[in-house]
Amino acid sequence: MQQRRLVFVRHAQAAAAPVDVDRPLTPHGRERAAALGSWLAASGLVPDRVLVSPATRARETWEGAGAGQRPVVDERVYDNTAEALLEAVRETPADVAVLAVVGHNPSIGELTAALDDGAGDPAARRDAAAGFPTGGVVVFDLDRPFAELAPGTARLVAFAVPGS
Repeated sequence: MQQRRLVFVRHAQAAAAPVDVDRPLTPHGRERAAALGSWLAASGLVPDRVLVSPATRARETWEGAGAGQRPVVDERVYDNTAEALLEAVRETPADVAVLAVVGHNPSIGELTAALDDGAGDPAARRDAAAGFPTGGVVVFDLDRPFAELAPGTARLVAFAVPGS
């Protein structure tokens, strides 16, 4: 079976705006987004598909990472529930090996905790459990298609806050 990777990214630091969905990245957030792109490249994580929230801060995070893959904007990522996020991930085409999702807390943190099978990297598990800061990223290894992803079925192998 094809090895798959799932990468969750919490958008980088955002400024205020009259409407939540319109909040842009701060200068610090833009720096973190660029650091994210460097970290992904250094880690060999080039996604085949990217799901991104329609929120300006999430789209700018992916654009700032400069990772090349054109994102698919998915409203369910902005819904910000673990259930909606999992539903979006499960619809990933079978030929995708690496999926990145750029979204928000609490859904990113909640789904990270739910998917973790408990057998991954101890430091990554500890750091992810301590909180999911803006610009944070987790990486899971999967031994099943995205369509079969369920709680406790993914191995958490990395957690980082690039540029911190």
